[in-house]
Amino acid sequence: MIKAVLSALLVLVAMSSTFGKYIPKSGKRIPETLSRGWGDQLLWAQTYEQALYWSRSRNKPLMVIFHLEDCPHSQALKKVISDNTELQKTLDEDFIVLNLVYETTDKHLSPDGQYVPRILFVDPTMTVRADVTGQYANRMYAYEPSDIKLLMTNLKKAKKLLKSEL
Repeated sequence: MIKAVLSALLVLVAMSSTFGKYIPKSGKRIPETLSRGWGDQLLWAQTYEQALYWSRSRNKPLMVIFHLEDCPHSQALKKVISDNTELQKTLDEDFIVLNLVYETTDKHLSPDGQYVPRILFVDPTMTVRADVTGQYANRMYAYEPSDIKLLMTNLKKAKKLLKSEL
């Protein structure tokens, strides 16, 4: 009797752990330090140049996240993004992802200034999509944790623009 109960409990624990986080189609990946907590199961580019190369060669849009490790706004957004299974799945399947804790030399990635957190999209032709913005007039590429639905809409918009313009 005890063995049956323990076996059932073990099966339930194993099943519950598989439904908690997004697992890529290719199987569970080893967490990368490049994720910096934004989605450990995603394949993150190391540099902006590498991300542009992957975007062009795989014909996928690039999502660039600018953030700081000690910024409370960045930390709050990171938690919401990393915990959202649908968003993680979309990023894994349809995007090249890069998160940066420093500014790049590409001035196109700061069209309205340098602030964190901000998220920009770049298409495979290496064009920064300045038309995919958040809801704030003074920080056009900023997202708050409450803006996750808008971010999902913008992910779909960036993907749709890719298909309709290329």
